[in-house]
Amino acid sequence: MKIFQREQRSLFGEILDWMLTPLLLLWPVSLALTWLVAQGIAGKPFDRALEYNVQALSQLLVVSQPHQAHFNLPLPARDFMRADDSDQVYYQVRGVRGELLSGDTDLPLPPPDEKPAEGPVHLRDDEMRGLDVRVAYLWVSLDLPGNPLALVQVAETREKRSVLAAEIIKGVMLPQFVILPLAVLLVWLALARGIQPLTNLADRIRARTSDDLSPLDEKAVPLEVAPLVSSVNDLLDRLTDSIATQKRFLADAAHQLKTPLAGLRMQADLAQREGTSTAELKRSLQQIGRSSVRATHTVNQLLALARAENGSVSLSLQLCDMARLTMDVVRDSVPHALEKRIDLGYDGAEPGSPGVQINVNPTLIKELVRNLVDNAINYTPAGGIITARVLADTDTPIGPISPIGRATPSVLLQVEDSGPGIPEAERVMVFQPFYRALGTEADGSGLGLSIVQEIARQHSAEVTLEDAHPGVSPPGTRVAVRFAQAGVV
Repeated sequence: MKIFQREQRSLFGEILDWMLTPLLLLWPVSLALTWLVAQGIAGKPFDRALEYNVQALSQLLVVSQPHQAHFNLPLPARDFMRADDSDQVYYQVRGVRGELLSGDTDLPLPPPDEKPAEGPVHLRDDEMRGLDVRVAYLWVSLDLPGNPLALVQVAETREKRSVLAAEIIKGVMLPQFVILPLAVLLVWLALARGIQPLTNLADRIRARTSDDLSPLDEKAVPLEVAPLVSSVNDLLDRLTDSIATQKRFLADAAHQLKTPLAGLRMQADLAQREGTSTAELKRSLQQIGRSSVRATHTVNQLLALARAENGSVSLSLQLCDMARLTMDVVRDSVPHALEKRIDLGYDGAEPGSPGVQINVNPTLIKELVRNLVDNAINYTPAGGIITARVLADTDTPIGPISPIGRATPSVLLQVEDSGPGIPEAERVMVFQPFYRALGTEADGSGLGLSIVQEIARQHSAEVTLEDAHPGVSPPGTRVAVRFAQAGVV
């Protein structure tokens, strides 16, 4: 099966694209706008010249007897108007009845929808003899009865205008051809400088040794990169905790397995000696069996503690019946209790009873109950009594009181025994790994309550220790674990 990998993108290239693409797209738009502006700039001086010419021609329009309009254009003036090397100049003068008084006959008239009126010079674009022309025209009032209007027009082709507009465009475009590559270079350099802190950060991380998990300096990076560095620091903290847990597990395992393994080796050496009697050999084999059981128990508890400490990474919860889980563990532990002649039983809510359902990880909760029962069996003398119970407790709150002022319903697990009890001064220390109460000779590793505490913490449960029978000697021990009922927030 062919796997298609997503192409890795370059942050530098992507930012550069988003910066340069608008610049390159706006450049032709800028040229088009410049061309339009240049056309307007180039046309203004020539328009003023046309306006002057049409006003000058209007001054040559006179009225003679008998009430007839005449236009007299001297020959030198006519030659001067025609003496243009670039453009053709045309003029036209029409009388009050539209008759041609002088000039070019085919010069187009003003738009027919325009009403003749005396006033300023008008300008328009038109076409004459297949050429685009700019026309300036003026309606002139004559000194005749009714003040009729005569028309004076001057037209000029647009060659000089186009040449001047092209010169303006060249003057703008040529600097842009130099400025645009310079702008691209400056953007490139600025962007390279802007992402330099990322490169420096990568170099600092690459230069670290494999055991350096200290946090990165968030103040040495730009503000936009600080969340990324903060996330990396959070990952480093969790990695540090994970490595510390692994180291602690290895150290604890080495420490706790050293004694039973040394005992196994010593008993094996004694059994192999020459002249060893059958009774001594049997005794050595019994010691080997006890040491192997102790080593197996220690390994199982160490693995249970490691699993509990790492369970918070991906803790899978489901709805469970606490009474059923507890009864299953008690049933499995009966053979161990019978070996020590201990009365182990269950007294509490029946499976399926209302109020004993909780959202937990069943594997870890069974481990919690098993450690409580094993602890009680290990520390209770022969002939003792151990009772496990599950109660639906709606009167005692777990954690803070709810906002509506009522106690949060909970499920209470209790395991009590008739053993020597735990002095009040040591009830905090017994939750530490490998701590064992003074004066006890029971076989154990001191990990049971540590496992219970860790699993309870992951399920937001509370663990308490108290005397099972206050005022009686021995007082026994009652361990209570309080869970929130299913559906309670």
